[in-house]
Amino acid sequence: MNQIKGPLLFRLFCRAVWLFSPKYHIEGRENLPDEPCVIVGNHSQMYGPIAAELWVPGEPYTWCTAEMMDRKQVPDYAYQDFWSGKPRSVRWFFRLLSYAIAPLAQYIFTHARTIAVHRDAHVIGTFRDSVARLQEGRNLVIFPEHYTPYNNVVHEFQDRFIDVARMYSRSAGRDLVFVPLYVAPRLKTLFFGAPVVFQPDAPLADERQRICRELMNEITRMAAAQPEHTVVPYPNVPRRQYPKNIPVEDLTHEA
Repeated sequence: MNQIKGPLLFRLFCRAVWLFSPKYHIEGRENLPDEPCVIVGNHSQMYGPIAAELWVPGEPYTWCTAEMMDRKQVPDYAYQDFWSGKPRSVRWFFRLLSYAIAPLAQYIFTHARTIAVHRDAHVIGTFRDSVARLQEGRNLVIFPEHYTPYNNVVHEFQDRFIDVARMYSRSAGRDLVFVPLYVAPRLKTLFFGAPVVFQPDAPLADERQRICRELMNEITRMAAAQPEHTVVPYPNVPRRQYPKNIPVEDLTHEA
């Protein structure tokens, strides 16, 4: 478990989460470079962010949507993103819950090792904060999935996070490395895969596509290489709909 810093209440909360969440084994640690990098993983609902805070080596900083760090914005974002797919008969409960968790969410995500991710003109601050952390020698963790399926293991990645590599290359004078992470709660393991290096001389649009594809495919490969297990998907769907890992040839998209 990583060292938890911050106010006593936050440390007690993290300890409680640690007690009731998987205790992860790390595989592929050798794929983490000596220099700062960006670790890109499957979200696995809340398992991914919890693992990033408590278990990913190096005590990295995790990208967190800014709405979950603002008490006023938490209810609408949490309900839409977490619970809008619930049966109509119980949505009222989850709507109330979205308001109830707002103070706690703001407290947790503002005290955790997070970088606020904005979707407006303030996004430049997200990238500047990210580059600053990298220049301090800290790794970043990003869970960029959205609701379009890529295969049974991972959903399509939003690709603009790749842009941090261009800013970092210009300021640090070296190419940023992206390391794929497969979060496997059912196996109680975090798998780190083969790194992908940003190529600053290539067109940025091409790099976004190439790097996302290689990361998604490597996460898929790692999942499919393990014994049969249940994959915790990005969407908050009923557990009976959770997929299984299946052979690489059935899952991996061609480059």
